[in-house]
This record gives sequence, structure tokens and C-alpha cells, in this order.
Amino acid sequence: MTAAVPGAASRIVIVGNGMVSHRLCDKLDGYRKATSGAAVAEHIVVLGEEPRPAYDRVHLTEYFTHRSADQLSLGSAAWYAERGIELQLATRAVRIARDERVVITDRGTELGYDVLVLATGSAPLVPPIAGVDKAGVFVYRTIEDLDAILARCGTARRAAVIGGGLLGLEAARAVLDAGIETHVIEVAPRLMPRQLDTAGAALLEASIRRLGVTVHLGARVQAIGGGDAVEWLELAGSDTLEVDLVIVSAGIRPRDELARAAGIAVGPRGGIVVDDVLRTSDPHVFAVGEVALHRETVYGLVAPGYEMADVLARHLTGQTAAFAGGDQSAKLKLLGTDVASFGDPFRDPGSAHTIVYEDQVRGRYEKLVVSRDGTQLYGGILVGDTSDYGRLVQLARGTQVLDATQLPAFGRGTSTATAELADDLAVCSCNAVSAGAIRRSIRGEALSTVAQVKSCTKAGTGCGGCIPVVNELLSAELARRGAASRRVVCEHFAHTRQALFEIVAARRIRTFAQLIAEHGTGTGCEVCKPIVASILASLHNEPILDQAHQPLQDSNDRFLANIQRDGTYSVVPRIPAGEITPDQLLAIGHVAKKYGLYTKITGGQRIDLLGARVEQLPEIWQELVAAGFESGHAYGKAMRTVKSCVGSTWCRFGVQDSTALAIRVEHRYKGIRAPHKLKSAVSGCIRECAEARSKDFGLIATDQGWNIYVCGNGGSRPRHADLLVANVDEDTAIRYIDRFIMLYIRTADHLTRTSTWLDKMEGGIEHLRDVVVHDSLGIGEELERQLQRLTESYACEWRGVLEDPAKRARFRHFANDAAGDDTVTSIEERGQRRPADRRPPVRLPVIRPSEPAAPATPQAVFVRLAAARDVAPDTGIAVRYGTAQIAIFHLRGAWYATQNACPHTRAMVLARGLLGDDHGTPKVACPLHKKTFDLATGACLSNDAPAIATFPVRVADGEVWVELPPAELLPVAACGHDGALAS
Repeated sequence: MTAAVPGAASRIVIVGNGMVSHRLCDKLDGYRKATSGAAVAEHIVVLGEEPRPAYDRVHLTEYFTHRSADQLSLGSAAWYAERGIELQLATRAVRIARDERVVITDRGTELGYDVLVLATGSAPLVPPIAGVDKAGVFVYRTIEDLDAILARCGTARRAAVIGGGLLGLEAARAVLDAGIETHVIEVAPRLMPRQLDTAGAALLEASIRRLGVTVHLGARVQAIGGGDAVEWLELAGSDTLEVDLVIVSAGIRPRDELARAAGIAVGPRGGIVVDDVLRTSDPHVFAVGEVALHRETVYGLVAPGYEMADVLARHLTGQTAAFAGGDQSAKLKLLGTDVASFGDPFRDPGSAHTIVYEDQVRGRYEKLVVSRDGTQLYGGILVGDTSDYGRLVQLARGTQVLDATQLPAFGRGTSTATAELADDLAVCSCNAVSAGAIRRSIRGEALSTVAQVKSCTKAGTGCGGCIPVVNELLSAELARRGAASRRVVCEHFAHTRQALFEIVAARRIRTFAQLIAEHGTGTGCEVCKPIVASILASLHNEPILDQAHQPLQDSNDRFLANIQRDGTYSVVPRIPAGEITPDQLLAIGHVAKKYGLYTKITGGQRIDLLGARVEQLPEIWQELVAAGFESGHAYGKAMRTVKSCVGSTWCRFGVQDSTALAIRVEHRYKGIRAPHKLKSAVSGCIRECAEARSKDFGLIATDQGWNIYVCGNGGSRPRHADLLVANVDEDTAIRYIDRFIMLYIRTADHLTRTSTWLDKMEGGIEHLRDVVVHDSLGIGEELERQLQRLTESYACEWRGVLEDPAKRARFRHFANDAAGDDTVTSIEERGQRRPADRRPPVRLPVIRPSEPAAPATPQAVFVRLAAARDVAPDTGIAVRYGTAQIAIFHLRGAWYATQNACPHTRAMVLARGLLGDDHGTPKVACPLHKKTFDLATGACLSNDAPAIATFPVRVADGEVWVELPPAELLPVAACGHDGALAS
């Protein structure tokens, strides 16, 4: 291959507009600006087949949750224009005339080039299966594919995913989350055969099966049957599987057809052959990403593609660079299970040793492959717990000599400290950011937060797998400059959560206003307000909806119910130990039927009623309280449920009355606020039917009393609880649990479960036992007194609302209309069906800007929308304006107005968000996803969401006026089909 002359490439055409193409444009722009006087890349044209600019395919599955292409976008059309790059969307290159150096498009246009870059990526590999072209069969590659799958999910009942690799399991997660019975069919004898070995794949399979997914291994689909649409799959061996939705995810193939037709060399199994500067057999044509075949390898991950983009951008701007091969390490979360593979985990056993750790109880598998002398880490596999991935992948990439005596500890939390990583080790492979670059930025720019490090270095802005390492590097650098002790709650309080707890307790502070005035700055935010609210409740247990505390509450606590994705709420009455009377069951059924609510039995032996609108909540609870129910606190970081078996009352194996003790425990601790939610269980014998060892605290009956287990967790990182004490009577058990809960409340970080709290505790379970059981610190009686005060001050929060007209009046959607939010619908007329089976709700127009802070239109006038007294200080309220909804906020004497729609889900909920400031900038946090927005400009302060519309506000004579176009223009002239406000 002869070399093209760097610097002469004034016309560059890039075919393809995926993630790698976008990164190449970004790098070219940066390098050409830094190349003084060189006439390089004067004109860049990008051709994209899809109707939208490049977006993040790595997180494509998240589209099923937020349904927002904007949230996946990597750059708008304006982004390309600002860099002088011509972007042609919905345009396909159909031929390359190499002699003339021209690309011909499907529109008939001819684009001349000095350099042509093929970034055409890959296409789904669709096996030649009979019937694969039937309706209901999809691939899983683009947003359009996902839109089609979503539409099918509305009627589908059973889905099959052909392919048990990475993309197949991502697809399975999507349809499972839609409430559809899901099957995964893999021709290999194990899942993810390219990333996992047999043992790791078996553990992943077990985890997936527990979710209800049926896995078929060693299975081959012979035909897809049915009429015009799919009705069944025929598997080899004559097995038939009835399905009405099929997703084919059997692999990918490089899209090399353009190069092949032009006579450019391709590999025998596909892929455009490139050298170390990504040049093809034609010196004027280059290839990057999944279409490139480098040293007989096609890379299917984004990180190697990004590295290719950087190398090619450097080469085309006259710099020296070479691509030596990419790292295929990956850290993923598949169907709730953490999975990671790095380095070379399948190295020839003749040249390596393996270290394997397997815990089938906790669902953890770790395999490390090291050199035979134990001085080099080659690679590994992690399933169930990937917390050490960041450290291990850096060690596998480096050339550090390892201490062989430390190797057996790898993967169990004691691997080489991040602070010791060599400067040349790449921490962020997506953006090629080394440990040294991060350290230098932290030191040179005086960075103090992970967000600042991400912004300054781009580390962690790709797949996000390196964030734990970035965090630890930052902590180490802060410690070096003596700032490590400033591990603070947020910018408003220079204290830890534990320090704030002690300040509030010692100085008997009872309000947030007093605390921030005496020990903080600013107005607070969505981080510190809930923390302080929890501390105040844990110490004083005053009603959380009292006027002084209401602005601190997140949407769940503000309305005493769990907010759902459409802006409705769930209602969960307390049912201690699952014991309920027939009359109470009838009462719940009556309420569900009357208000058209979806009902579901929860895992905590309660009944969940979903789909209630905010103004319906008091009416619903009026009936439930009359039937003898109390708040179940399913909405709070508080004591939730105490699960129970039937115990000795009914079970022939029971040795103690577990139901009675569970009821006693739940009534004692109900309503207590904590750093995170608390769950418990009581089992009547060692058969453990109540699963007490997977709870924050649990009791298991013995012939001699009760065994107490603590700090278990059945969540995404399962942990069996540890035995605290054995064979104690009921009263002693309660006393020890009092101490345990209060110690946790006093010392744990915010949003830290008891399992994590114990894992971080110096001395572990032995230290905890010494404090709780043996009272080694001499604080046992104090802890018991504090807990007793909380139990004595308990009051049902919903009863308190119903008895206080002022509080009850806050439960409304609109300040200026007694009607409810008609953008959501009940299931009353559709029967008892899953949300995924419902037809899409009818939504009012959503006001969103085409760009931040869109100016008011010439027709805009000030309109009176509410009385100032309707909006309590530091809160918001929605108002109806024609067929649109506006959110009005009152923050520290200032007034703001925005759209009411969450820009991700379009649910009308922004008015319920927590208010605060970001270094003086007034902001609101969306209650659904906690993204924050500037109340003045509408800009997203979280850097990964579209802006919201904002409107000028005036308050005069106790009335709130907002400048808006005439109401009739909003839905017709100002709102497009997607609800975007016209510029």
C-alpha cells in the first residue's frame, strides 16, 4: 500500500454516521484546529442512512424506558454545522468510483473526495431460517427497530430472542421489562460464549432463569411458522415454541458491500482489510469501526472504534499514530446481573494459571488468568460482582509485576489500590484517558468532583465502566492535597451525612431553614434536602408534611405514594406479616375497582394498587383508613415490610409463632426513617420460608428461641445476612434490633443499604456484634432510648393528611382547575391487564423548546394563571393553560415558569420536583429521573438531556402572571407532532 499524503486531504467524505463516525468528526475538528496553517480537512461531508444524527447504541436498550431519541443523541445537526461539517441524513452511498475519487449517493449526487472514510459499521446477521420474513420478526439495531418492537409489544404475549450473546440478552431484557413471557434461544451450549466460560455462563443463566426467562441452550431454530405473522418457532428435534414476537440477534456482519463492489480488499469472512493507520488497499480510502478488519480481527465494541477514530484523525492531520489492536474488555449489566470480561480470559492453559472463586449462594463467579510465574495478569471473567473490574482491567493492560502472594485476593476487594496504578495505564478505554492524565487534570485544574473530572478529561463519558476507578483516583488525589476529609453531602453542606446527623442532634435543630442558615450555604438541592428530611424524621419524627418539612420531600414523600413512570402513583396499605381479614381484602378490591387501579401482590406480602392520580390519593386513603389500614411507607426510605411464614400456628414444621413476632416487629418499627429502606422477615423454622437471611434484619426460629441475622440484601447485589446472635428470647431480640437499627441510622451514608454499610465497616460483623450485643461502646441504652422515642411518636401519615384540610388540599394536579391530569388514563375500561398491554394514553401537547431559552413569540402576553398563595415557598404547582400544562415555581422569593412535562417520558410531573440551586443557579430536579434543569434558561444541568421551555413570570397583587402565546396557538401553531415548541 502506498501512503496518502497527510495534509493534502482537504476534502474528506465519511460514509456512515454512527458512534465511531461521530468520534472521528470530533477528533478531526480538534486536531485541525490545533494544526496551525495546515490545509487539512477543509471540507468534511458525512453521509448517514438514518433520519437522525449519531446516537448512543451502547445504551440503546434504555430507549425502552425513556422513549427519547434525544437522550441517546451524541450531537445535533447544529453540532456538525458549528464545526463546519456538512451532514447529509437519510442518504445512502451506493457506489464508489475510485478512479474519479467520487462517491455516488442514492439521491444521484456525486461527492468528490481526497480521502474517503468508510464507517459503515455492521448489520444484524439474519440466519436463513424459513419464515424469517414474517410479520412480528425483528432485528435489534436501530431506534426504528426498537419502535417497531415496542409497537408489537402492545399485543404480544410471548417473545423469543434468537441469540444468547450480548445483544440477545439486551433484547431479552427489553421485552421482559415490557411484561412479556420471554425465551432466549442459543445454539451454543452456554450463554455469551465469546465472553464467558462454562462456569460463569452457568451462573448468569441461573440468574436469568430466576427472573422468569426461559433459556434454551444448544437449540437451533429450523423454521418460523404461522400465517402472515409469526405464531410459533420450530426447533431442531421437532420441538415447537408458541410465540408472537421474535427478535433475531444472532450476531453481526461488517457492512463491507461498498468496498467489495469497488474492488477494495476484504477478508474471507467479511470486513475491510486495513493497516495500522486504518488505510485500505486503496491509499485514498480508510475504514474504521465494526467494518474494519485489522490484523484478522473485527472489533464489535465501541472502545476500539473510538481508538481507531483517534488514530485516523491524527494521521489525516499530519501526526504520527498507529492502531495496534483494541481492548475488548467489557462491563455490562444483563437482566439485572453484573457481568464483565477483560483481557484474555481464554488463554492457553499451557502458558497460564487460573484462579477461580465461585459462590453459588451469593451468585458470584470470578476467574483470573495469570502467567505461570504469577507476575502478570492476562485477563479474567466476573459475574455477579464487578466492583473490582476497574482495577483488574488496568492491571491486565499494564506491564506491572504482580506480587504472587496477593493474587488469590484479586476479585474480592483487596486488589492493588487504584492509587498505585501506573500513569500510562488507560483508565477510560472509550476515550483513551490514562491514569496519569486524570491525575494531572485533578492537580492542575484543582478538580474536586467526579463530574468535573468527566467534563475536563472525558473519562467516564463513554460506557461508564471506568467511573469507580475515576472516583478512587480522585479520592487519592484529594487525600494527597489534604482535602480527603471534605467528603461532603453536596455543595451546600461541608459535612458528611453522619456529621449533619450529630449537628442536628446536638443542637436540637428542627428545620432545614435553621440548619442551612447556621451550617450551610445557598438554598439546598435535591441531594441535601432529602438527607436532612430523613435526619429530622429519624430524630424528631415530626409529620413530614408539616409546612416546614414539606419542601424537603421528594415526590414520593411529598404525596405519600410511589410515583410511577407515567406520573401516577401506587398505593400500598400496610399489611403486617401479610395477615389480612376478608373484609379488608374486599375493601381493597372495592377501591381498586372504583378507581380503576391495577392490582398486584408484592414480594413483601402486601397488595399494590397502581395508577392512582395525585388528586385521587386522599379519596382512596379515606376508604382504606376507614377499613382499618395504615400507610405502608412503600414510598419512603423507611421501614417497609416484615415478611412471615405461617409458623407454628399452622405449619407442621414450625417451632415458634413467626407470624405473631413478625406483626410485633412491623408495628414496632413502622414509619421509622433511615438512610435507605429497611426490610425484614421472620421464619418459624430453619426451612426459612420467609427468606429472613436476604433481609436487612431477620429472625429464624430455633427450639431455644430466635437467631438474629443482619445486613442481608436481596437486590441487584445479593448478600446473605450474617448471624448476629443465636437463641435469644423475643424481648432480647427486640432490644438488639433496636440498637442495630439506631446505629445504622446514626452512622450510615445516605442511600446506603445495611449490606453495604456492614461491608464498609471496619471490623465487619465482629465489630457490629461487639457494639450491639456486648455494648462495647457503652451506647446500648442510648440507642434503645432513641429508638423508643421514635416508636412512641409514630402516627399514620395518611391519617394525618385526612384530618388536616390544609394538607389534604395540597393533593391536586392543577392550582387553577379542580380536574385531574387527563394525560393519564386508568385501566377501568380495559380490565385487569399489565401496563405493557394497555393502549398508549392520550396525552396533552407537551411544551418543549427547539433550543434552550426559546424567546417568547411576538403574540405572547402575560396571563394570570394562579394566586401566589397557591404555590408554597420552595415548591411548585402545575396549572392548566388551554390544552397545555405549565409548571410554576416559588424559590426563595423568586418565581419561575416552565413546561410541566418531563422531557424523557413526557409525563406531566416537573412541578412536583425538588427545588434548589447549583452554585447559585436556580434549578428543579425531575421527580422521575432526577435530571436537573435551570429554572431561568431551561438548560439541562445534568449534561445529558434536552432543555425545557421556560417563560417570564410576574407577581402582582398576589397573582401569578406568565408570559405565553395565546392558548389556542400552543397546541396548533406552537407544538409539533412530538410536542416540541417551535422556534
